[in-house]
Amino acid sequence: MKTTTDQIHAAASTAADNVGSSPAYQAYRILHFGLVVAPILAGLDKFFHLLVNWDQYLPGVVARMSPVPPHTLMLIVGVIEIVAGIGVAIKPRIFAYVVAAWLAVIIINLLLIPGYFDIALRDFGLLLAALALGGLSQQFARR
Repeated sequence: MKTTTDQIHAAASTAADNVGSSPAYQAYRILHFGLVVAPILAGLDKFFHLLVNWDQYLPGVVARMSPVPPHTLMLIVGVIEIVAGIGVAIKPRIFAYVVAAWLAVIIINLLLIPGYFDIALRDFGLLLAALALGGLSQQFARR
């Protein structure tokens, strides 16, 4: 004969199984993983240039206005991206929106450089993904 406690545990287990297999939770996990890994890898690559020479993404107007040399500015950008990725790993409910704002700045930056509109469009998709993660985090992230 099942006790009330057994029934509560069974119901909680079933609810947890349903959440874990729901498409919304799966989307949350995919977005969470991607928005942790992508900023960290992009940030690290600012130091190593294995993927691309990131300095080319700095518009001349920004380089002229900056009080630091262009390469140093890109290294600072790399550190910010690494911190943002770690932040998403720890507190996605907050840092998903930080990454979305950062991507908005990157998009504006790319729109200042002729020939990089395709990358700006890709980053717009990433911005939408960050906003989706922020919304899903309200339900699925640990508080």
